[in-house]
Amino acid sequence: MAKVKLFDIAIARSGDKGDGSNVGIMAKTPELYDFLYEQLTAGRVKEFFKEICFGEVERYALPNLQALNFILYDSLGGGGTETLLTDAQGKCHGTGLLHMELDVPDELLV
Repeated sequence: MAKVKLFDIAIARSGDKGDGSNVGIMAKTPELYDFLYEQLTAGRVKEFFKEICFGEVERYALPNLQALNFILYDSLGGGGTETLLTDAQGKCHGTGLLHMELDVPDELLV
């Protein structure tokens, strides 16, 4: 096992809509997708974003794309037009999630 940041095994794209954001994570290989499907749960993402996400986190699997999509409700302080937060956009949440550390089996690392 090796402790790696998510950005070593996946890529991300994120955005916002109102007071929520979505984060898409795409695994670099089919084997890594299977690993992320098991390990990268909605609960784990909620815990990672606990300081900014006050609502639920939903996860959607897209196996044909080797991707997982997470919806983070109540994560933008009301949204771009209703908050005093400096960055009330969800575009940075994907980059943030890529800094999560996971214990990955050595045989999955390329």
